[in-house]
Amino acid sequence: MSTELMVFLLALLVFAGVVLPAVWSRHGYRRAAARRILAMLLQTLRDLNPF
Repeated sequence: MSTELMVFLLALLVFAGVVLPAVWSRHGYRRAAARRILAMLLQTLRDLNPF
């Protein structure tokens, strides 16, 4: 498998598993948990990017 495909699949899984529940869940606690996880993932990406 190519690296680009693996990155795409990982991004798709994160989107489906974190972003969609943060937007579409009817339960407030699920939305809040998904937002916290999304914030942690974005902060990790910012920390990895030296620019």
